[in-house]
Amino acid sequence: MAKLKLRGNHLIDIGFPQNKAISIALDDMKKFHKRESRERVLALLKEVLANPSEYMGDGIMGRTAEALLEAKKTESRQLNTQRAPYAIFGEDGIAREAKDQLYTALKLPISKAGALMPDGHGGYGLPIGGVLATENAVIPYGVGVDIGCRMCLSVYDIDPSYLEGAKHKYVNLLQEHTKFGMSEVHKSPADHAIFSRSEFNDIPFVKRLKDKAWKQLGSSGGGNHFVEFGIVTITEKDATLNLPAGNYVGLLSHSGSRGLGANIAKEYTSLAMKQTPLPKEARHLAWLDLDTHNGQEYWLAMNLAGDYASACHHDIHRRISKALSARPLAMVENHHNFAWKEMVNGQELIVHRKGATPAGKDVLGIIPGSMTAPGFIVKGKGNAQSINSASHGAGRQLSRTQAKREITNSQLKKVLAHHGVTLIGSSIDEAPMAYKNIYDVMAQQTALVDVLGTFTPKIVRMDKG
Repeated sequence: MAKLKLRGNHLIDIGFPQNKAISIALDDMKKFHKRESRERVLALLKEVLANPSEYMGDGIMGRTAEALLEAKKTESRQLNTQRAPYAIFGEDGIAREAKDQLYTALKLPISKAGALMPDGHGGYGLPIGGVLATENAVIPYGVGVDIGCRMCLSVYDIDPSYLEGAKHKYVNLLQEHTKFGMSEVHKSPADHAIFSRSEFNDIPFVKRLKDKAWKQLGSSGGGNHFVEFGIVTITEKDATLNLPAGNYVGLLSHSGSRGLGANIAKEYTSLAMKQTPLPKEARHLAWLDLDTHNGQEYWLAMNLAGDYASACHHDIHRRISKALSARPLAMVENHHNFAWKEMVNGQELIVHRKGATPAGKDVLGIIPGSMTAPGFIVKGKGNAQSINSASHGAGRQLSRTQAKREITNSQLKKVLAHHGVTLIGSSIDEAPMAYKNIYDVMAQQTALVDVLGTFTPKIVRMDKG
């Protein structure tokens, strides 16, 4: 059957109001009814036009029904003249660009509070290291493209000397059992309960991503994503972590929700920018009201992507634990690039953490440094000023372009050799010199977290670059 030919004037002819309902209906009809006849599609749209309330919540027609009921013109939203309350940690080490991005976000009509972590640097929408609490609204670019990106650390009762004495074994484990980038996937992806989730069937857009998500399970992205072996050092036993003081072998991974999260971010950011267009400087901060169909749909899709990211990490750690013939004594996992419903100043708000680690009271986390600098196992203090947050790493001090221009391969090799680190893959823009000093960053957030131990990288696997 020929591809659907449907235009706005066809909808106006059957009585559609001349507002965003037309563009939404055209978009959804061409996505989900592209092989239907125009007559049949128009008949369906007439039914929705006559009784839009009956189609609220429908997976395909819900957005059109909602727009018909709203019947509002799409107008540019204005920013407030005053900023919402905020705090910045390590302000002297944060570039002006990142602070200006936070200041803009604080002027959104939905913003109630904000914070910037000491690893802060520029991004899209919210800065990396930015935290923003909003009222009944979620900002897709405030969450980020790599939804639910996270850290996961497994601690094994293995003598760390094996990382040097049997280095070839650990190098081979990473080469054989980890996959990176756009093209690498496991030959036999594992089954996982995540694929039984109703969102994969109830949200038409997400349904189309299921096969790709299944193929990519247990793989990692490019850029700064990694899987690495290192030495875990616990200085004293803490009841929350429950590990005796000592040195252990650790497996640390950093990655997110792969193509599933990236496509969800792209789709709903586009919808948000149409629904709540903003002045140029704030256009990437467009939000979705959680009382709307799109808002609820994104919220479900975002949570699915976050859980999928966790499933990817667990699959990576399962494969390597099996190859090691060892069970982890403990696992520490935390995520960023996400939004949570949390109580802030006595009110339930949507807390966006874009490159920021949850640090509520006694919440465990891992804050990495670089491929040669230690990461820190931490326990949150629940600081209200930071909206229960901490940094998610050291943060970049050189952009990727700057790093490629200023750092040489010989410099990288020299630094790796000095720290006794074996590197598999990666590119020059991930060189340690591109990142801030993790010790300086940690010194700026002593009021946010307690340090329980460290992870020192020794064998690092990244994308080919």
